[in-house]
Amino acid sequence: MTKKLLQSLAQQHGTPLVVIDHDAIRRNYAEFKKHLPKVQAYYAVKANPAPEIVRTLYAAGASFDVASLPEFMLVYQNIKRLPPKEQQDFIWDKIIYANPTKPKETLQALDQYKPLVTYDNLNELKKIKQFAPQAGVVLRLRVPNTGSMVELSSKFGCDPGEAVDLIQAAFEMGLIVEGLSFHVGSQCTNFENFVQALNMAAAVLNEAKSRGHEIKILDIGGGFPAHYNKHVKPFSALAKKINAEIDRLFPKDIQFLAEPGRFLVATSATSIARIIGKAVRDGKPCYFIDDSVYHTFSGIIFDHCQYHLKAFKKGKTEVCAVFGQTCDGLDTISQSEELPELEIEDLVYSENIGAYSNASATWFNGFPPAQVVHVNQ
Repeated sequence: MTKKLLQSLAQQHGTPLVVIDHDAIRRNYAEFKKHLPKVQAYYAVKANPAPEIVRTLYAAGASFDVASLPEFMLVYQNIKRLPPKEQQDFIWDKIIYANPTKPKETLQALDQYKPLVTYDNLNELKKIKQFAPQAGVVLRLRVPNTGSMVELSSKFGCDPGEAVDLIQAAFEMGLIVEGLSFHVGSQCTNFENFVQALNMAAAVLNEAKSRGHEIKILDIGGGFPAHYNKHVKPFSALAKKINAEIDRLFPKDIQFLAEPGRFLVATSATSIARIIGKAVRDGKPCYFIDDSVYHTFSGIIFDHCQYHLKAFKKGKTEVCAVFGQTCDGLDTISQSEELPELEIEDLVYSENIGAYSNASATWFNGFPPAQVVHVNQ
């Protein structure tokens, strides 16, 4: 998006503002399919649950990974509805409920849809059997998350050594284990995580087959790194490793799924904020903007992500601090930004802020989340 367009939208809608470019979303989806043609992309809705994004990705051919009943209904209600006789194939092909732990009320509500749901322990399996017996189940493995920005293995996934026993237990309960899944951690820059995880999954599938259970779905999760800066290795390099392992380890009739979230939407959005105050602290210029870490910049707190600010005006830059608008000392966006001297009412912007940003915004301190504008839908 051009600076001129951003400034025009800020003038029209005010600030704080998040601008989401759907052309960028389509480009990211096309890149994913180009480099991983054997893998169906199930967009991780939690990265950014805007209905407009769901509709754009559905039109492009994506499926969806949901992790709550509201996310399931969001997808279900915002994409093309099919005749009743085609509904079941549609659900299985387009939605996976990939949160391994679910309240009984959620399972009861989902059961009518006969969805794919994940599990990673015996207690969850018993719950699924009781409250959603029509669901197809997918076992989640715990795999290495070393080098990922957000680690998930301490919370989710069964030990590979107990995986086949959990698969056997599901079949003994009368449930059908449709697949195996794993997640290497969000924004994974250690590509060996994927290699190790694929080898672990192949070993589990082979052992399950030896016990008479042939599983045909492998969900390789998310973690595909968004191109936040020049230091992030290209997606094509990761895809080359994944494709090589897929070809080496698995039979041709395995169906591969993935759960890209950040990769599809991070680079699609730009936030625009207004300078509402300025000061000097210990000789360092400090600026206050009308957004915060409790709002669009929530990824700083929840996602371990650092966003950099840029100015629309030109000039010699200096190191400065940028704070959010709330009355909280935690609300620090950056202690070391390089910006020209700015005045109150000047605008600044932050790129690549489409994932885990306004999705986790709050109303803390009475400030509403930023307005969102969609372009190129």
